[in-house]
Order: sequence, then C-alpha cells, then structure tokens
Amino acid sequence: MTPAAIDGTLVLNTKQLNQKIHRIAYAIYENNFSEKTIVLAGIDGQGFVLAKLIQKQIETISPIRVNLIGVSLDKFLPTQSAVKVNAPPAELKKKTIILVDDVLNTGRTLAYALKPFLEIEVKKIEVAVLVNRSHTLFPIIPTYSGYELATTLTDHVEVKLGKEAAVYLR
Repeated sequence: MTPAAIDGTLVLNTKQLNQKIHRIAYAIYENNFSEKTIVLAGIDGQGFVLAKLIQKQIETISPIRVNLIGVSLDKFLPTQSAVKVNAPPAELKKKTIILVDDVLNTGRTLAYALKPFLEIEVKKIEVAVLVNRSHTLFPIIPTYSGYELATTLTDHVEVKLGKEAAVYLR
C-alpha cells in the first residue's frame, strides 16, 4: 500500500515541499534584505520544525542572521492558557518577526500567537505558512505562503516534515 493510500491524497511530495520552503526563504530574504537580523518564531510542533527549515535556507542564501524562537500555546483553548515565547522581550525589540506555522486554516492559532509580540515594540510582523487553506475567520493573511489549497472546513491537511516530508489531504 502506498503512503498516499494510507494517509490520504498526496498534495506535495518531498521534492515539491522542499521547493516551497526554498521559495519562502527567498521571498523572506527579498523582503528583508536590508535587515541584519530577523526572528523566525515557529509555533510549537510542525510550525517550529518549518521555521528551522526556513532558517537553514535563509542562512544558506543570505548574510542575514536568523534567530529562531518557539511560540507555545494551547491551540484548542487559546483564551484559557498563556502564550509563551522562549526569548526575552529585549531580544525581540525593534526586530522583524516572522511568525511561522505549517497550515493556516481559520487564522485562530496565528491570531492568538501574535499576542506576545503586540506587547513589544517590534519593527514589523510577518506571517509565513506552508499551506494556506484560506478559511480565515480571523484577520490573518500570510505574507509568505508555500501553497494555496482549496478545501472544505471538514477536510484535514496533514504536514509531515523530516526525512519523508509531504503534505496530505484527508
């Protein structure tokens, strides 16, 4: 049985997914070429893994220093838990922050993940996602999007990053 038969419909294979990450890194560099340092803030889980992959690409193609930080929150109860960033506010002050997650569905997770950055004087905030499903219920539009995917609200998009990287629709 093929992986697609087990996990759903294959949307992006490993090669295509890596091309999307490479393109996101170039777009980030193009929009921020005058910056000495940028901050990639990956949302815990696949968002953080994606941020690490983008960081590696940016550092390969540009002189920009990339600080990688993690953002943790309860994705199911964001109003009842704290949003934590594993970096002191002083390291983020007057920096370009790029919030990274694997899939943008309704925008809820990304909207709540912005909270700690809104309490600091940052230079600008951008959003990068691998897959944009465009079901936004919150005012979040990604600055960088690897793939636009038309789905229904009941569909599930699964991103697997690592050695056998792929994106599936179930």
